[in-house]
Amino acid sequence: PAREDLLGPAVLRPGSRNTARKGVRDLTMPRQPRIHMKRESDARRRKILEAFVGLAPEVTVYRAGTAYRTELERRERCLRALVEDIARDRRTHLCRARAARAAPRDRTHLLEPTPAARGADRRANRHESAAAEPLLALPDAIAWAWARGTSWRQRCEPGVNRVVDL
Repeated sequence: PAREDLLGPAVLRPGSRNTARKGVRDLTMPRQPRIHMKRESDARRRKILEAFVGLAPEVTVYRAGTAYRTELERRERCLRALVEDIARDRRTHLCRARAARAAPRDRTHLLEPTPAARGADRRANRHESAAAEPLLALPDAIAWAWARGTSWRQRCEPGVNRVVDL
């Protein structure tokens, strides 16, 4: 059955990335390679979301729902919308979690951008493992909370500045 897919990139103020990285690392438990909401207790989830919202990210939630038949179509539509917004806003950096299954298709959508995204600096696009780039925990946590709805969504709402339904 069709469902909703979310993409929730987080934008940080210039100059705040190192402080934010340290904040995420401080929340990571010993011997834990990275924060992943699926594996955390509810108490830790609440603490993580509170800390992440405190970092003042600007998050846009891209939602692709039942208008798209497959998970792949939903993911591609969210990614295209993200690339268009990055080009329009002249953002300088995009770091995405390395996902072996999705990386080749994702790369296609970034390297063959839509007309609105042509001319964007492709060198600023990079894939990292979530363990290597702690900041990737921010969009993961906020998208997780948004998808869970009601009380979890309320916890991340202060960090969400826009929702784009595709």
